[in-house]
Amino acid sequence: MTTNRPVALVTGASSGIGKETALALVAAGFDVAGTSRDTSRVAPLDGVTFFDLDVAGDASVTAAVQQVIDRFGRIDVLVNNAGVGSMGAAEETSLAQDRDVFDINVFGVMRMVKEVLPHMRAQGRGRIINLSSVLGFLPQPYMAAYAASKHAVEGYTESLDHEVREHGVRALIVEPAYTRTGFEANSPRPDAPLRAYAELGRTVDSVMTDAVRNGDAPTVVARTIVAAATDSKPKLRYTAGPLAGRATALRRFAPARIFDKQIRRMNKLAA
Repeated sequence: MTTNRPVALVTGASSGIGKETALALVAAGFDVAGTSRDTSRVAPLDGVTFFDLDVAGDASVTAAVQQVIDRFGRIDVLVNNAGVGSMGAAEETSLAQDRDVFDINVFGVMRMVKEVLPHMRAQGRGRIINLSSVLGFLPQPYMAAYAASKHAVEGYTESLDHEVREHGVRALIVEPAYTRTGFEANSPRPDAPLRAYAELGRTVDSVMTDAVRNGDAPTVVARTIVAAATDSKPKLRYTAGPLAGRATALRRFAPARIFDKQIRRMNKLAA
């Protein structure tokens, strides 16, 4: 099967931001390939064709991308949404846990890019949209591995964008703030908890829970992703929602000492 409609591939499309993005892209006129690690457990979405994919597996990524090409004949937009969180002090999380975060959030993005980019170069167009976070440019105590993974995504995407523009392809970054998904509740906890971090860890956990509960709806992020996919003159970075916009301004314009104090104040840590 081939199609004359643009085709978008969205990883992690079974729930949350990925699900809303898949639906928003359908509404914008795309044929959408969504992925999940176990499609047998995914409720059908109108206009979305699901494929099994584990972004942490080389063979899985290769097979899924080929299946999408076989089905639709092309991929015009890749949305690298699949990701995992990490909670706990840096000293408490094992290297194995940190590797898992990077294997999904960073190397998962790289695996997808390496499989999809040759098809985009061959057709002379395409957009790669990588989901970062405000933690791609802000620090976050008790989420060091996650913040580091999103900082890595930002550097990788910005560098990639310079490489692929001459081939008609753009690599773009979408930066959500806190979003009402299961992110915080589903994030792995430290496998070597330490009493030294217990009290402040509970404080930051509480801050994060409240922030997610009062955060943006996933549809806010989905609309931003559609804009990145369809803008005639795309920007390198898209902030999703007003809180993300304020965070960007804080990072860019606040003096270092004020910025540091604000980060501690936001997380209810002693000055």
